[in-house]
Amino acid sequence: MPIPQYLLPDTASTTPNGRLTIGGVDVLDIAAEFGTPLFIYDEQHIRNRLQEAIAAFGPGVAYAGKAFLCSAMAQLVEEEGLHLDVATGGELHIALSAGVKPDRIVFHGNNKSATELSEAMKADVGRIVIDSFDEMDRVEGLLAATDLTPPRVLVRVTPGVKAETHEYISTGQNDSKFGFTVSSGAADAAVRRAMDSPSMNLLGIHSHIGSQVMAIDSFAKAFAAIADFSQRYNFEEISIGGGLGVPYVEAESAPTITEWGNAVRSAADSLGVTARITAEPGRSIVATAAITVYQVGTIKKIPDVRTYIAVDGGFGDNPRPVLYGSDYTTFLPRAVRAPRPRTARLVGKHCESGDIIVREAKIPDGLVVGDLIATPVTGAYGRTMGSNYNHVLRPPVVFVRDGKARLVIRRETYDDLTRLEL
Repeated sequence: MPIPQYLLPDTASTTPNGRLTIGGVDVLDIAAEFGTPLFIYDEQHIRNRLQEAIAAFGPGVAYAGKAFLCSAMAQLVEEEGLHLDVATGGELHIALSAGVKPDRIVFHGNNKSATELSEAMKADVGRIVIDSFDEMDRVEGLLAATDLTPPRVLVRVTPGVKAETHEYISTGQNDSKFGFTVSSGAADAAVRRAMDSPSMNLLGIHSHIGSQVMAIDSFAKAFAAIADFSQRYNFEEISIGGGLGVPYVEAESAPTITEWGNAVRSAADSLGVTARITAEPGRSIVATAAITVYQVGTIKKIPDVRTYIAVDGGFGDNPRPVLYGSDYTTFLPRAVRAPRPRTARLVGKHCESGDIIVREAKIPDGLVVGDLIATPVTGAYGRTMGSNYNHVLRPPVVFVRDGKARLVIRRETYDDLTRLEL
């Protein structure tokens, strides 16, 4: 069967001759102009999800920049009125360079250095999420040695809830590198220390149970745990973090941002929580906004085994299948509604047998060398987690909207590979 519409960006449509357009621009034309591999983002799709997040959670909801961040993305977040969650000094630099207002920045990270904390405090970011007692030591040390203003902070609480997701992206269980556990008493101790410290202005708590969570019940359970913890304090703010999942293949479904927000607000009302509830969606904002387009270079049929389709990218531009065993699907932009009766393994050009993009790729009849083939739902944790393994050049990123395509990250060049060498 053809690729389902819900796996494609909001503005995706098909021309009378079967070709895919996004944002009113023909995908084959975009690839001809910018080359392959190529990330194509639907800017209107991103704006739609940002607006949905504000409607669901209200002012203060933050986009989780780790899902995908560049200057153009940060500017969209700023224009739509969201806050921006960053997790490193590098992400903070991009946010500030892009013009994001410092008071809209939430600074995360489980091992923030003194330098990173100092930069965040000098910028007077809106929130610093405190993740350890060592970090409290660093904040207090910086305040003792400088004339910086005590930062507004949230204490990250680990609720002891294990999300139904891959263990590498599950963060709410007690055995986690993140936050202060409730069950051990560490969360209480951290809150009391932050309240008593003149170096911190405690606003509330933060919790996050993991990524690619598809069950609303997991969020409700986690919220009940942190609501129970918060009853002994008069917090202004409770952040439930992010983690809402998205469907990547035909057999999957996931709640919408609106449904997630309704469930959390309903739980808050039933539990009598009066604090402001905020959230940090990332994947659910950008994942389905993008497709990755490759060119087929080799078709290798092994009788009674399988067919391999090798393309000009690989796990350097999407490591999720290798890291997490993540599934994706495929289609041809020149024949987007064509049935896909064949199955093949879509692989990259890296010198690894594990360089697999799609294990069971559905393809139409008539695929040939030189064809363009695309993987949808690649807007989150693809370009962001990419690498230069084998010194393969990282792909460019193009935003499309209202019939125009604009390059927001250029393709790397061979000169870029040696630019840092001395």
